[in-house]
Amino acid sequence: MDNEEKELDYRSLWVDEVKYRTTLTRKYLNRKPYEPPNIKKIKAFIPGTIKAVYVKRRSRVKMNDDLLILEAMKMQNIIKAPMDGVIKAVHIKPGQAVAKDFLLIEFQ
Repeated sequence: MDNEEKELDYRSLWVDEVKYRTTLTRKYLNRKPYEPPNIKKIKAFIPGTIKAVYVKRRSRVKMNDDLLILEAMKMQNIIKAPMDGVIKAVHIKPGQAVAKDFLLIEFQ
């Protein structure tokens, strides 16, 4: 076993009652842990531009009410309310460019 092999992080993995020995990449080991989606936080699912915002702070909305329009790849995506509730915060304005996973709107 040479020095390079000692630095590798070997792991055992069971698949169909067969034990395998493998190494995991640095990218895999440093990955962001899974976080279940929070229904109260509306995030951009794709990078784009905000074309219209139909709600403001403290607005009452019903499930499936229009919240905003996100234009991405020449498509107008109407983002709808996932539940009945009150808007806690609006983090965007028309004309603003947003990245993927940017927090757009929060519910109380």
